[in-house]
Amino acid sequence: ARPRLAPPYVVFAERLLAVLTGERPVHWMLGQTIGDAYEQLVRLAPANPLRPSGTARRSRPVLRRCRSASPGPDVLEAYASIVTGARVQAMAFRLERGADRRWRCAAVELGPAAT
Repeated sequence: ARPRLAPPYVVFAERLLAVLTGERPVHWMLGQTIGDAYEQLVRLAPANPLRPSGTARRSRPVLRRCRSASPGPDVLEAYASIVTGARVQAMAFRLERGADRRWRCAAVELGPAAT
């Protein structure tokens, strides 16, 4: 049996999580973004907004839930909840599939952290 591949929105949620926790540099997303998405990551990433803080520093943030909707052909709008200890943060992003059939991130936004 062939291994089941994760949906593109889950793959991108993990990629964005790696960049926004500082595990990967922003330029790792070059070629995987279009439009303003790369610039959004350049602005967000230096603060490592999803990196654990305080006593949760030993915990790696975990993708708890990730879902998507398709408002049109070759477009996915997704949301994810990221959990670090008792802290939960929301992340929303948009994926667009190009003529080459590859998905790329077109936008990313983070919600405030809740504890």
